[in-house]
Amino acid sequence: MMKKVQLTAVQMSSRPKPEDNLDIVKKLLNNLPSSNQPHLVVLPEAFVCFGAGDRAQLDMAEKYKDGDVQRKLSSLAKQHGVYLIGGTIPIDAGERFSAASLMYSPTGELVARYDKIHLFDVDVADNTKQYRESKWTQPGRDVVAVDTDCGVVGMSVCYDLRFPELFRALRQAGANIIALPSGFTQVTGEAHWHALVRARAIEQQAYVVAPNQVGVHDNGRETYGHSIIVSPWGEILAEQAKGEGIISVEVDLDRTEEIREQMPVAKQNQFEVVNIHDTK
Repeated sequence: MMKKVQLTAVQMSSRPKPEDNLDIVKKLLNNLPSSNQPHLVVLPEAFVCFGAGDRAQLDMAEKYKDGDVQRKLSSLAKQHGVYLIGGTIPIDAGERFSAASLMYSPTGELVARYDKIHLFDVDVADNTKQYRESKWTQPGRDVVAVDTDCGVVGMSVCYDLRFPELFRALRQAGANIIALPSGFTQVTGEAHWHALVRARAIEQQAYVVAPNQVGVHDNGRETYGHSIIVSPWGEILAEQAKGEGIISVEVDLDRTEEIREQMPVAKQNQFEVVNIHDTK
């Protein structure tokens, strides 16, 4: 029997004020397709505050399991009856914050937390020039995969995309869907976004839901857009190149199993991954 699920990515051009961005999320989610299937919705990285600098995110960081943004995400998941991954929000970690990706169930229950592991400390030929995410952000340590009605969802964020070892660990933890909320820059996105997202889907033979930030933000930073949903065979099933909006597709999880049986790369791999933290 086919295992059908609905996958949705939300593309945003987030502003500095959380209340403005929460209003945008609310409006965009009102456009979700009706579906009788389990439904996973993923917001982009830093959806609640973008374009004001990392210091602003530290100032608005919430206590874990206690804050207006977290309550709103829970309420929206329950209202729409979906699994909702809130991109990332800043969670208080003392002198720094954690870039936490939180998943809520259709009943509004918090079912998973992933803290971004790989931090964007790079030099890029764009308006910002230099990014030092680790100055304000506390890196995560755990690989997180959670068993849901949609399938086993592996959690990752943006710059993680360049580290295939994480995605292999998610596959070993059982993931057949990978969420990748992102805020890829225009320069790095144009060069590598499609190639990397498709590569991770192909390598791990999993669906990848990859929403991105888009446009020029208040601090002059420009993000790439081109949110995509990719199949385990590397096909781009849906894409939103520009502007805010949603993309959504119904997929068959049995397709994942078929591909893995026909091309059993996980069984044939001669390397091992250790120290997996699995929250199933």
